Amino acid sequence: MNILIAGATGKTGRILTQDLLDRGHSLTALVREGSDTSCLPEGTKLRHGDLTDLQPGVCDGADVVIFAAGSGGSTGPEMTEKVDRDGAMRLIDLAKDAGAGRFVMLSSIGADQSDPTGDLAHYLKAKHAADEHLKNSGLTYAILRPVSLTDSGRSADVVLGGQVDKSAKASRADVAAVLAEAATTGGLDGQALDMQSA
Repeated sequence: MNILIAGATGKTGRILTQDLLDRGHSLTALVREGSDTSCLPEGTKLRHGDLTDLQPGVCDGADVVIFAAGSGGSTGPEMTEKVDRDGAMRLIDLAKDAGAGRFVMLSSIGADQSDPTGDLAHYLKAKHAADEHLKNSGLTYAILRPVSLTDSGRSADVVLGGQVDKSAKASRADVAAVLAEAATTGGLDGQALDMQSA
């Protein structure tokens, strides 16, 4: 498969990129001009695009598009809206225009709420809007909503869906593995699932 990843240079994105390459897929990382791409595994192709200003054609040739990007914890509300909401929604539209067969969204625990509260409310509202846009896009989709992330390695198992403990942890390696499965097998098609490491 030809797979396009937004967010490939992030902590989870790097693991995901390597995982998909190991499975024999063709990987293209959507990166900003001037991004440090030295962290990407050998064999990753690059395509330039800025999530705050995506141009038509960035998804051309992609069988699957994965959104694993994020504005980061140190940015303000404006950048959260530009990247996590508007950038994601624009990428969804461009993936549909390009005829992509599947769109996989890395979301967040709590993004199923339309009116969240607390410190992350602004971020979760942005993620909720993007998730809903994807559900209504007509694309085949999978949405993964992990709990708090850690840099631990792969665990013995993962928990998906209604049994997830929202106070638990999810390793980035496990998240990457589930995203890779969702992207390549269709096993999570049409679902939005909470996730934790077991």
